[in-house]
Order: sequence, then C-alpha cells, then structure tokens
Amino acid sequence: MIQIMGIVNATPDSFSDGGEHDEPDAAIAHGRTLAACGATILDVGGESTRPGSVPVGIDEELRRALPVVEHLAADGSVVSIDTYRAATAARAIEAGARIVNDVSGGLADDDMMRVVADAGVEFLIGHWRGPSADMYAFAEYDDVGGEVACELSQRVDAAIAAGIDPSRIILDPGVGFAKAGPQNWSVLRELGAVTDLGFRVLVGTSRKGFLSSAVGDDASRDRRDLATAVTSVLAQRAGAWGVRVHDVTSTRDALAVTDAWDGA
Repeated sequence: MIQIMGIVNATPDSFSDGGEHDEPDAAIAHGRTLAACGATILDVGGESTRPGSVPVGIDEELRRALPVVEHLAADGSVVSIDTYRAATAARAIEAGARIVNDVSGGLADDDMMRVVADAGVEFLIGHWRGPSADMYAFAEYDDVGGEVACELSQRVDAAIAAGIDPSRIILDPGVGFAKAGPQNWSVLRELGAVTDLGFRVLVGTSRKGFLSSAVGDDASRDRRDLATAVTSVLAQRAGAWGVRVHDVTSTRDALAVTDAWDGA
C-alpha cells in the first residue's frame, strides 16, 4: 500500500496554506484531522521552503514545530520532521519524530547525516541544488531525469558512508526544487530513473505551480488538489512508495478507486 504523507505546515508563509496553521495548537489539530482522513505519515515543518522563501532562525523553527511533533507522536502517529537543520532534527527526534525529511539531502548542514545515523531513524533525501531563495538559478539540465537520479545516488553514497542504514533511506526527486515547469513533468515521466536506484521513493507534487500548465494558472485550490490526486495515482503506477500531499482525502479516494479498478 502506498504511503500518504500529510503536510502539516506550522508556518505563516508556506506557498499554499501559510498562516492557516501557524500556531502550534492549530497545527496539532490539523495534523489530527489529516490522520483521521487517512494520512499514514504526518510531515511537520516550521520553515517554508517555497521558492523565494527567507530562512527563519532555529529558535523560531523549534517554537513552531516541536510542540506539534511532540503531540502528534504522542497520539501514535508516524511523524516526520521537515527540516534541513541537524539541530532541529535532533530535537524533533527526541520529541518522537521517526523520519527526517531533509529537502537538501544533507547538503545544507554537514552534521545532518551524523544525527540521523546516530538516532537510527528514517532519512528522506530530497534532490536539491541550492537554497529556496534562488533555486531556479540552478535549473539547468541536459537530461533532467538522469541527472536527478545521479545526484540522488551521490547523496545515498554519502548517507551510507555516514553510517545510515540503506534500509532507512527514502528518496525524493524534488519536484519543484531547482526545476522549471516542464522539467517537473520530465522528472515525473522519468521517475523510473530514481526508482531503479533500489530505494523507496516519495513524490511531492501537491498544489505546486507546475500543475498550472495542465489545469490553468487560475485553478482553484480544489482543482489543484484534484490534479495532485491524479499525480498520486500516476506516481503509484510508476513505483512510488509514497506521496506527500496537503489534501489527504482526495488522494486517498483516488488511490482507492485505482485499487478497486485493479481488483485489489
């Protein structure tokens, strides 16, 4: 069964739902709602990584995210911490996080892989070429699918060298990160280049701007959620282990219909 990672943005400035759950109590309630809707993992973030976003200090990131991680983990949910800072990851693991989702794949903080290895938790390695503030400056590829897979393979080698158990590694092709619109579709079409590396693969397309080339720039959030649900089904077909989404219900339903179609 494909894993559905529900997004819990405890931030005021995330691109889609910034400010809706930016206080811990609201984020905790939202996480519980996502779990009730069928999310198998809750991904908690205290800093936006949207294009052009400005980093916040670690104290603010911890203030936003740590209580959310602690309460949702205490509920029994599998909690992921969305951070590229090793110190934040360490504190979140102490609070109950079982996955570290690092969009930089360990490139932003040299200490991240050691923290993950020492804790023995799962490590979600994102494809990354630079900070969110200027990520599109790095969106140049001759073979986007092949280059993403190659660069992820290099991060896998670094993770294993740092002592991370290969069975605990998950890969994310980084849809929307250092990739211009059409390049994201190419990454998805060529997802096999990443799944062929032999690790679990998570795909995150939720509400991202490149979907507008299919559904229109003026598409409502509901229509982007529908488009996201379709990509979730296609990602499953392409061998993805999990999908990361804002709206759990639409993706859950789309996957259930697919299973019914297949006779599962």
